[in-house]
Amino acid sequence: MMSMHCRVATTQRELDDALRIRWAVFGGELRLLGGKPSPTRREVSCFDTLESTVHLVVYADRTPVATLRMLLTNPEVALATGGRLGVEMEQKLDLSSLAGPGRVFAETARFCVLEQWRHTEAVAHLQAGIYAESRRRGVTHWVAAANMDTDSHEDARLIACVAEHRGWVSPRWRVRSTLPHESPAIPRSPFYTPAERERAGQGLLAGLRMPRAPSLFARKMGARFVGQPLYDASFHRFTLPLVAALDEIPASTLERFRALEGGLRRAG
Repeated sequence: MMSMHCRVATTQRELDDALRIRWAVFGGELRLLGGKPSPTRREVSCFDTLESTVHLVVYADRTPVATLRMLLTNPEVALATGGRLGVEMEQKLDLSSLAGPGRVFAETARFCVLEQWRHTEAVAHLQAGIYAESRRRGVTHWVAAANMDTDSHEDARLIACVAEHRGWVSPRWRVRSTLPHESPAIPRSPFYTPAERERAGQGLLAGLRMPRAPSLFARKMGARFVGQPLYDASFHRFTLPLVAALDEIPASTLERFRALEGGLRRAG
């Protein structure tokens, strides 16, 4: 029987595994990365090598199948950018309203699972791993931007309306965009069908689909959305900002984490 476990990347090999998974999903499968294809087949960011960055990798036996990145507060980056947290999202969003006594925020991003492993325990292992590592480091809240699976401004706005209809918009937190952004005039990746948009135009939001990532974060991790859709030109997709409090993760999800064998593995 194949063994699956999540590791905090502490070696060059494990970091390389994470970057290769990211390219395989974003660049190879989804073709979201613009420009000339990377000759190294790695998706790399300037935030990846900071001491405040944590990479997690899920392995099926010895095969890397999923990854996620967590950015902890970085005073050096905050000073350079004029932000409060020193995370990547502050390049586009004002997150100053989130800071407060007793709150320790971290940004989670680059949530990637190889296609053939997307409907396996890999997702649960990755979520359990980031939860355990966040608790270990004293993180109280996550901030993230969920992929909305579309470059259509109309569909992104409709997805946000469906999220609000389902009660997934935070009554407490609110962030705003700090940079102008333009989405394609002619979308290449619509999410809803014309029939679904017609239903929405009649106010019939119940039953309309939600993209996988926002739905997963809201249902399984108790996340709530905190801003308007934001177009990410690097990945050619809209994203929806969210906040998740670790103390508010559903009990059923925590029970699932406890049931996983192996848990989170660290070097040593």
